[in-house]
Amino acid sequence: MVITQRRKGAKTQRREWLSHLCVFATFASLRELLIVTAALVSISLSSSFAQSRRPFAPADILRVAGASDAQISPNGQSVVYAVSTTEGDRTISTLWLARAGQEFPDPPTSQPLPTRQRDLDWREIARPPSQLLPQSWIASTPRWSPDGTRIAFLSNRDDQNGIWVLNIGKPEPRFVAPVQSTNFFIPYTGETVAWSPDSTRIAYISAGEEFSETAGAAKKPDDPRVIDRIQYKSRTSFSDNRRTHVWIVEVDKPEPRQLTSGLFYDHAITFSARGDEIGFLSNHEPDPDANNNSDIFAVDLGGQVRQLTHTKGCEYEPRWSPDGRWIAYTATKREITTIDSVAEDTHVWVVAAAGGVGRELTAQQDRRARSPKWSPDSRSILFLAGDHGKTTLFRVGLDARRIDKLSVFYSDGQLGATLEDQDSKSRPATESTVAAVPSFQIGSFSVASKTLPVARPSGVTDSYLMPLTFTLTDALHPAEVWVGLGSGVPLRRLSAHNDSFTRSVRATGPEEINFRSFDGTPVQGWLTKPVNVREDRKYPLILSVHGGPHGMSGWGFNPTFQAYAARGYAVLYLNPRGSSGYGQKFSDGTLNEWGGGDYKDLMAGVDETLRRYSWIDQGRMGVTGGSYGGFMTNWIITQTPRFKAAVASASVSNLVSFYATSLYQDLIHAEFGSFPWDNYEQLWQWSPRRHVRQAQTPTLFIHGEQDNEVHITQAEEMYMALKRRGVETVFVRYPREGHGLREPRHRVDALEQTLAWFDRFLK
Repeated sequence: MVITQRRKGAKTQRREWLSHLCVFATFASLRELLIVTAALVSISLSSSFAQSRRPFAPADILRVAGASDAQISPNGQSVVYAVSTTEGDRTISTLWLARAGQEFPDPPTSQPLPTRQRDLDWREIARPPSQLLPQSWIASTPRWSPDGTRIAFLSNRDDQNGIWVLNIGKPEPRFVAPVQSTNFFIPYTGETVAWSPDSTRIAYISAGEEFSETAGAAKKPDDPRVIDRIQYKSRTSFSDNRRTHVWIVEVDKPEPRQLTSGLFYDHAITFSARGDEIGFLSNHEPDPDANNNSDIFAVDLGGQVRQLTHTKGCEYEPRWSPDGRWIAYTATKREITTIDSVAEDTHVWVVAAAGGVGRELTAQQDRRARSPKWSPDSRSILFLAGDHGKTTLFRVGLDARRIDKLSVFYSDGQLGATLEDQDSKSRPATESTVAAVPSFQIGSFSVASKTLPVARPSGVTDSYLMPLTFTLTDALHPAEVWVGLGSGVPLRRLSAHNDSFTRSVRATGPEEINFRSFDGTPVQGWLTKPVNVREDRKYPLILSVHGGPHGMSGWGFNPTFQAYAARGYAVLYLNPRGSSGYGQKFSDGTLNEWGGGDYKDLMAGVDETLRRYSWIDQGRMGVTGGSYGGFMTNWIITQTPRFKAAVASASVSNLVSFYATSLYQDLIHAEFGSFPWDNYEQLWQWSPRRHVRQAQTPTLFIHGEQDNEVHITQAEEMYMALKRRGVETVFVRYPREGHGLREPRHRVDALEQTLAWFDRFLK
């Protein structure tokens, strides 16, 4: 019936509704007539609204607002967060404040088994958030003081770049300390601002120029530029001489003091519970550029530094426990790692605050963990992990006996969440009707520093509720801020920055695909259908390959895929071996063979998709990807002619030259186990340039001219080889851009260039 109504014209619908109305008027009372009239008007408005949604256009990628860095107040009543938006030719960040306070009903005595699945309800929010600062302020990194009376944040205002503090209830922020940055690439930068427990001081990371003895005390001239270190590149330029260190400032008497020094990059700070020390990460290897090995250190307020861990692997993201006894962190164990896409999954660890041997807590989970945060009672650690395309919250106790997973569900019509044993196969059922919400991605999250004593309507008082906030996205909605209790209902959305946008465009959600690859390995993927697809017609397909190689595709909102679907393309995206979210063995699937098993997984996924969906035209298929996805695009066109067009963005083509030109020169060492002069033949064998004689596919190359992560010479090598061989190819270079385009005009242009290329060869 609904389909029939949508196909009819608006005038025809109105005539039919008036006819129905007359029939109702014959036997209905006036009150009943008014009810029916209101219902029909609602149907009319809903139908008109659905028809008014327009196709997703390339320029719409700039309309997506990015909600991130959600921070809940210590008492759990408010949430401050950052929102990035595009204004003209720049992307800006502003801070918003949302009220999280709510009444809590009685929790269910047990969580019943899900009886069905239901999509997440993005209903309108009851209380809109407010902008924290005046419109002209650009700010980021908001952090609550432990007493909940102030918010520190980073901003550049009135020629003062650094930390500002805003007293809640007072409109004018106050400048506290200057902050200088470095362009040196620091992996897992972690926290850059941290309050002392008594809310009187702020520790922070700032950079300053320091020189080695060989460089002398005076600054070297830039002409000529003399290079004497391995990591001499930044993402888009050359590394400056500024090293990051730990600083501290009293909020009410701002006189900043530097606590650490040396030829190191100190970062990722955390204040001790007693307020007498600040934990941080640093690499103190004899040659840090040559050996990526970060450890945990602590510095007291007098500048005395001690080292807490002494491992061959890397420690990341330290967090001091509220009781002061432990430091939680994530870590790897392998001796050889990389500052780029690490094959080894990070797990959650703890080490005693006094230092010593750490203890791994999540080995049994076999998933890549990040962002550890303590529960208020110091008994457990919450963290994020990817699992089969879904990123969600988990919790592990200090005893490491079990790992709880955040599940989102509807119970008797109310949206809630619970942290429960992820291995639980069954639970006692109640009379409630429960619907699970399976498909979403959680980004940033934070936990209130105190549990809430809650008086229930039943008269029972408990204090186990743990307020938390997080950003959440699904396939049809960009990320927004949500708030919950860690257990039970309600779970509420606090922000709606993308609602008007999502109501104005037609978006389409993906269908999940699971299949067995060439050797029986299970592989997961998704297919986004063209908007308004008709299965009696044939449509072209775009295979999109994620980067990494240890990235993970999943259930998050992807505006680029929506633009493809709006143009009439089906979009296939998969998680081949090498992807994270499926365990360590799967993540290691690309080691020593880029383009081996992962390429076969991708082709098996294409074959399975063609088998399942007869409306896909196998004669009109394209392939695209960025970074490692660009490498795989180059690899695919040298291995098979089945794709009729390709777009390679920020792509690798020659593993030998990539090693010497990339900021990530240690990636080759970590992935292939040795250096090019020891395994030249292997690296050349897995280089797309080696097999370029076999390429026939028309290929568009997109690359930033200042990309030091994958140097533009990688695209130049592949472009020139195809051009010389007579394969149709075009090279689009973007000035001032690095690895991933940032200027709004360039982002839209790259998408339009991609669509035009596919339209040319696939339509």
